[in-house]
Amino acid sequence: MKRIVLTLAFLFSALQAHAADPVPAYPAHTIPNTLLRALPKNADGRTYQLHIHLPASFAKEPKRRYPVLYVTDGYWDFATIVASYNNLNYDRVVPDFITVGLGYAGDNLDYGEMRGWELSPVRMNPLSSSSGNADKFIASLEKDIFALLEREYRADPAQRYLAGSSLGGLFTLHAMYAKPDLFKGYIAASPAVVVGNDWIIGQAKAYAATGKPIKARLYVTGAENEWPGFLAGIKRYQALLPELKHPELVYQNRTIDGERHGGTKAESYTRGMRFVFEPLAPETGKSKD
Repeated sequence: MKRIVLTLAFLFSALQAHAADPVPAYPAHTIPNTLLRALPKNADGRTYQLHIHLPASFAKEPKRRYPVLYVTDGYWDFATIVASYNNLNYDRVVPDFITVGLGYAGDNLDYGEMRGWELSPVRMNPLSSSSGNADKFIASLEKDIFALLEREYRADPAQRYLAGSSLGGLFTLHAMYAKPDLFKGYIAASPAVVVGNDWIIGQAKAYAATGKPIKARLYVTGAENEWPGFLAGIKRYQALLPELKHPELVYQNRTIDGERHGGTKAESYTRGMRFVFEPLAPETGKSKD
């Protein structure tokens, strides 16, 4: 019995010593062809950080200019977009393009709190100025972010695209109506149409009343199993699009079956990229026998 106790004590001591061994410092996994650019604090006191993915051809073709897909909530959605882009680009159903995730510089940030400031075009709380600054964000995109990409990364100013989910999807729709000449395509994944009691629907109707064109492609999704009231707002906007008859706007609506709010992003972005970039795609996407 004594021998068994000593043996168990030895094994326990060995396990403790092994558990105390330092974990080897293996290299961190990174996404190829990506970089981070923190921008100086702007006039509104915002310090943005860009998540940038460059296509494989970027270094090989130094005189080539590229379309750019700008994505809100880059800290969450950038990796999803890039993974889908690589697959679609391999299949030649989207062109080579640059992806720019829009985020914030700094550590341990409360993204949920910060994003409301610039992604909502209307105050979500009438008594607070912590939301409703989408027009200021658009101005920062024009003045600071577009200029950087077009100066240092050969971005094509005639081929800008915008994508976002939820509040980012609402911002995407707002940008289309507020500055329709800025972008050639929009992906609004589960947009927060219900914010401000369907405020964006009022903007859409007001724009339609002008008769002005929107020379772009628009892809709008909702998730089948989202909060019912939230999905109802999306469906109201989707149903309104045929009635608005925006001249030159090419659009497609889709409900992502079986998904909830966050799970709709992957399919929404993948199908959305195929749709908005279709005019620039090297191939149609149909397999050849």
